[in-house]
Amino acid sequence: MNWYALDLSCTAGAEEAVEYALMEAGALGTESSGSPGKDGLVRVTAYFEAPPEVEGVRTCLGEALRVYGLASSDVPAMRFREVEGRDWLAEWKRGWRPVEVGRFVVAPPWSEVEEGERLVIRVEPGMAFGTGTHETTRLCLAAVEKLFRGGSFLDVGTGTGILAIAAAKLHPASRVEACDTDPLAVAVAEENARLNGVDGRIEFRVGTVEETTASADLVCANLTADVILPLLPALLGATCGRLVLSGILTTQAPQVEARLIELGVGDYELTSDGEWVAMTI
Repeated sequence: MNWYALDLSCTAGAEEAVEYALMEAGALGTESSGSPGKDGLVRVTAYFEAPPEVEGVRTCLGEALRVYGLASSDVPAMRFREVEGRDWLAEWKRGWRPVEVGRFVVAPPWSEVEEGERLVIRVEPGMAFGTGTHETTRLCLAAVEKLFRGGSFLDVGTGTGILAIAAAKLHPASRVEACDTDPLAVAVAEENARLNGVDGRIEFRVGTVEETTASADLVCANLTADVILPLLPALLGATCGRLVLSGILTTQAPQVEARLIELGVGDYELTSDGEWVAMTI
C-alpha cells in the first residue's frame, strides 16, 4: 500500500515538539534528519495511512509549540507527498544504531553488542519516549553513571524505563523505583526491564511523585519544563541526595532556576547537550 508523508522544516531544537505534534495528529511514525541543512533547518517527516487533515495537523502543531515554549515561526514550511510502500520496519531496524553514553550502551534487541565492561541496555522501541538517542536521555544517563553510588533511585517520568534499568544494572542491590502517568509507558518500561533481566529489581507504578513518595538518594526527572515547574516542591521533597532535572531547553533554564531560588535552592550544576540542559541539585 502507499503511504502519505508530511515533510516539515523546523529550527534546531524544535524537532521533538514537531514529532510529538505529528504523533498526536495520527502519524504512524516519524523520522528526523538529525542535523540542520544548509538553510539551518531540520527536516522531520511523518507517515500516515490516509491524507491527514491539514487543520488538525496545524492545531496539534500549535499546541505542541506552545507547550515547548516555541513560536510558529520555528516551523516555517510543510508539504504533503505520496510515498510508495516499502518494508519500513526492516529499514528502520537497519538504521537504528546503538547509543553509547559512558559505560552504558543503549541498543535494540536485534543488534549484536558485546557487553564486556560496558552495561548494555536493550530497549524494544514502543509508544513511549526514550530510545537513548535524544540529548535529554543522554544527559541523564551520564548523570546516573557519575552520581549514582547505590542505595535508592527514583525515575520520575520513566518512559521506556532506560534510566531505571541503567541504575539497576549499575548497582544491582539498590532500591529502584520508576513511575509514569502514562499506563502504556509503564507497560513498555516493564517489558524492557524483563528484556534486560532486571524486572525483579525495579518497582514500576502508574502515577507521579507526591508527598507519600519514599525519598531516594538520586532522583531523575526527565520531563519537560512546564511539567517540572509545578512538581519541583514534590521532587525536592523526594530527594535525600541529588536531583537531576532534564527535558529543559536552554531558553527555559532561567524559569527553572528562578523557581529553584524561590524554593530556597541556590546550589546546582548545569550540563548541556545541544539545545538541552540538565540541572543537578
